[in-house]
Amino acid sequence: MELINQHTKQIMEGCKERARAAGLRFTDETLEYLVTNRDLLELSPKVMIPTLYDYWVHDVEVLREKGKYELYPNNPYETVINTRPPISFYNDNNPDWLNVMIFYHVLAHIDFFQNNLYFRNTWDYDFTGQALSDKRLIAKLRAEKGHWVDYVIEFARGIDNLVDFHGELSELFTPSEAGYSDRLNFYFDRFLQSVKNVSISDYIKEVNRYNECLKNFGELGEKTFFREAERRYPELETHFTKEEVKHTKPRRDLLRFLLENSEFLDRDENTWMKSILEIVRKTSVFFQPQIRTKILNEGWASYWHENLFLQDDRIKGHEVDFARVHAGVTAMPRVGMNPYALGMRLFTYIEEQADKGRYSFLFQRLADSAARKDFDTGTATGRDFILKARENLCDYLFIKNYLDQDFLDRHKLFVAGKRLDRQRMVWQYYVKSRKADDYRQMVLGSLYHPPTISVDMNKGINGSLYLVHRFEGKQLVQEYVANTLMGIEYLWGGPIYLETSEAQIVPGQALSTKRDEPQQGEIRWQRVVYTMSEKILSKKTL
Repeated sequence: MELINQHTKQIMEGCKERARAAGLRFTDETLEYLVTNRDLLELSPKVMIPTLYDYWVHDVEVLREKGKYELYPNNPYETVINTRPPISFYNDNNPDWLNVMIFYHVLAHIDFFQNNLYFRNTWDYDFTGQALSDKRLIAKLRAEKGHWVDYVIEFARGIDNLVDFHGELSELFTPSEAGYSDRLNFYFDRFLQSVKNVSISDYIKEVNRYNECLKNFGELGEKTFFREAERRYPELETHFTKEEVKHTKPRRDLLRFLLENSEFLDRDENTWMKSILEIVRKTSVFFQPQIRTKILNEGWASYWHENLFLQDDRIKGHEVDFARVHAGVTAMPRVGMNPYALGMRLFTYIEEQADKGRYSFLFQRLADSAARKDFDTGTATGRDFILKARENLCDYLFIKNYLDQDFLDRHKLFVAGKRLDRQRMVWQYYVKSRKADDYRQMVLGSLYHPPTISVDMNKGINGSLYLVHRFEGKQLVQEYVANTLMGIEYLWGGPIYLETSEAQIVPGQALSTKRDEPQQGEIRWQRVVYTMSEKILSKKTL
């Protein structure tokens, strides 16, 4: 792995100028490396972060990918990571014209990383430097603790998708100037109204007294205010402490909850495990926005490499080569989904619709197809509109808001069904639906959506931990339940309960009426509780 030469770097700087002129925004500093295909195979299990901590699963992934590469050689074009400065990797045999196209693609990725609000938690530090520090810490712990380090990593990674990404992100957007403490919120929202049931007039007096304290004592205003409140209500501190325990913020963030509440991890001989849990959790939170913006991010990069490269004079003589590479990346399959293709076409469609003023109440009211087709107010605000979409949306909102029937009809998209041809014993694919609602639901169903599991503080008794899975139509993968709960039991140091929903099939009632489609009994969802105690798993129906 080596830095690109000055000739190629000059090409990159020229692409930066053109990209900025078109409206993209990104930092000046970037690092570009040349790598072989095998280098990319070794980096892939570490999500292209060279400094990420070592773990045995990474080695297994490398061996698997190398075996696959021997059978099916391929040529990855580029990879870019969201660091400070952004680092990108390029195949070492790319010609200049291909690098121009790829550089535009990479710069659009960087623009997305640095402007999309779902990446807000990654803007203030360099993850590669932090990952290197974490790697060294884990290596040091391995030298001291041996294989126990890998056990803890295994247990932590088993639940690293149960982090409250949106909760953490919301804290970054909470206005800092408000400055209201948890104690103050509890006092006015809970204590005065629910515990003491004060009259409206007394409540308003307390609000006025708080404002007077702020006015007269400035930064010491809240402290002065509570001095009088605690004198009047000696039980305030006790109620607030109980409320803090009962309503701990990270109840939906299981890794953080274990870090802050596990008595087992608080023991002197086990505190080293907290460092590993924090590293695993921090790494998961860092990659959450990338997982949640795959269609949006790749579509944005594909949109820009097409638009900018077609206007670049360096395409001359390579039009056919570009068309071949571009089609291979952005071809829309008839069955399945290509995030590059879907995202790019949606951005193009949205820009055109916004240019014609179709995101308006007037257009939405139109029911006549001819009138809708000819509608054009000439607003020409499409570029600004998609820049805003890039800034504010994730995949879910992108698909939910903009994948409509007009888009589906234009690209002749459909939901494919699958049935068995019993005569030839082969699977047949057929057009199941051409409705936007069905296609939208198919795409949304393929998006990353980890289970929502929270801690119920009221049901956890005698040192146990009670977890509640909020059922959203998909049951947990049962083959992982035992090992995952065993890991949580170890980290918690006591019995674990998991309340969830499982499918119960009622025989004899057919769900499907279409010929040649498999028939099954009616599915009923039953609430069950798994118990993991001393490495023994049991299940009870509620």
